[in-house]
Amino acid sequence: MAAHKPVEWVQAVITRFDEQLPIKVGHQNTHTKVSTEHNKECLINISKYKFSLVISGLTTILKNVNNMVSAFFYSPSHNSYIGKLLSQSKDCLRLDETMLVKQLLPEICHFIHTYREGHQHQHAAELRASASAVLFSLSSNNFSAVFSRISTRLQELTVCSEDNVDVHDIELMQYINVDCSKLKRLLQETVMKFRALKKPAQLAVISSLEKAFWNWVECYPDEFTMLYQRPQSDMAEAAEKLFDLVDSFAESTKRKAAVWPLQIILLILCPEITHTISKDTVEESKANKKLFLDSLRKALAGQGGSKQLMESAAIACVKLCKASTYINWEDHSTIFLLVQSIVMDLKALLFNPAKPFWRGTGSQNADVELMMDCFVSCFRINPHNNQHFKVCLASSSPSTFHFVLVNSLHRIINNSHLDWWPKIDAVYCHSGELRFMFSDTLNRVTQGTGTHAPLRMTPSLTFIGKKTTSLKFKEKATDLDTRSYKCLLLALVKLIHADPKLMLHNPVKQAPEMQSSTAELITGLVQLVPLTNSTQLSQEAMEALLVLHQPENIELWNPDAPIETFWDIRYNSLIFHEEARDLKFDHSHQDSAMSQRVVTHFLAF
Repeated sequence: MAAHKPVEWVQAVITRFDEQLPIKVGHQNTHTKVSTEHNKECLINISKYKFSLVISGLTTILKNVNNMVSAFFYSPSHNSYIGKLLSQSKDCLRLDETMLVKQLLPEICHFIHTYREGHQHQHAAELRASASAVLFSLSSNNFSAVFSRISTRLQELTVCSEDNVDVHDIELMQYINVDCSKLKRLLQETVMKFRALKKPAQLAVISSLEKAFWNWVECYPDEFTMLYQRPQSDMAEAAEKLFDLVDSFAESTKRKAAVWPLQIILLILCPEITHTISKDTVEESKANKKLFLDSLRKALAGQGGSKQLMESAAIACVKLCKASTYINWEDHSTIFLLVQSIVMDLKALLFNPAKPFWRGTGSQNADVELMMDCFVSCFRINPHNNQHFKVCLASSSPSTFHFVLVNSLHRIINNSHLDWWPKIDAVYCHSGELRFMFSDTLNRVTQGTGTHAPLRMTPSLTFIGKKTTSLKFKEKATDLDTRSYKCLLLALVKLIHADPKLMLHNPVKQAPEMQSSTAELITGLVQLVPLTNSTQLSQEAMEALLVLHQPENIELWNPDAPIETFWDIRYNSLIFHEEARDLKFDHSHQDSAMSQRVVTHFLAF
């Protein structure tokens, strides 16, 4: 059938995929989930040979879903399946099919616009992420089609007299795949039209361009590094012109706070100008750039006369530090001197346990992300200058700091692809303190006790109440505290899974102490496996235990007596086997299989 009637065969698979949407079949059981995954794999394989048919079919399904969006809106299972459908579209995008892209693009944009950041629906972030991933794939091979949509909207808004304008298509630039030449094209387009735009459109451009810059740096780091070895005059020209335009736009304190993060990015794109304005005297055309840097330093140090400017300066300086890590130190760029001039004030502002950085209600996730970016960047700039590291490790610091520390270390482990970025072994000397944090957090979760008002997940990271300058201790933990510490505990377990050596490192301890600390670590993980009220925590604990039982890691349990230590801990772990055997896991089939793998692994020795 496939050989003689390919169209009918492909349509049959697409129809089956469509019929298995939850809105049509309701709750899915294990069999229907497996069948759906099989159909998905079939479509991906078919798309290699019949791309047009597959994308056309998926686009039709997406149109129907858009028409039924109100029905999907109230169903978690339906929303999660839209995400799978969008993911399916992303996986099938292999060839350049311009006409099909033009059909698919409006449907993808609909999901991005409908589930914008700040949307209250519980699956909004998941759906937006899936849709933006499809758009990213679309733009990789069909940049002109996506750029045309952005450019057309910019042109329309230059002649629009309304104050309340639709800027959705402008915001698409933050989701697309841009290399150096494409970023340059975006900058040049913006320079031509920025002045004629209304304020809402200008602010949308400012925010979106900054995100487009990071898409470039993170996807094409070699291009950015090369920019500081061989500066590009046309890139610098466009960046400088746009800097001057947004500088003129920033007439008030509020506007300055909005544009400073982009302005620092635009200066970073001009290595020669950055070098020029580092001198005592500069020519008139560069004076506003030097004045900008001076204002940035003063605001960061609290001398700008405005809390809003201080917060914007912190954001801009973190971005400066982060960008500098993508430049090789051997290039001796002036940007490193600029970083050194602000980094101490920046860390003092972001990592002050007596006065945690807080921009107000609604900014919690962004504040934590900013602290993590700063932490990782400072580590990459100088892994041995670890004052902020010690602050985050201190048991007296808010658990926000602990969360930032653990997740930053996880990011360092999983994202270390540039040759000059230091590796995680630079912090192995703090293994004992991290093990203590794990044990302490585990105790808080299991016993329900806490001190600080910590983190919680609902459904993303948020904080409890408003930060104050003094730390208030609680005599009794609330349910919210326990849920908050579960968030931190999950991050710690993921850290163990990512690099078990970080928790097993014991350079100065005697053999009995090594064995004791390893036993405590493994016992703690074993306690988490039977949890039925936290499937994700249980799953990660299983994964961490399996990694710890790899032969090369067993040798680190106690290098002086690895065999004896292993057998001793194994004996205690048999208790876990007896509990796990009698436990009624209310997990998915995959979770049950994982628990069986853990038990089998313990008994295999």
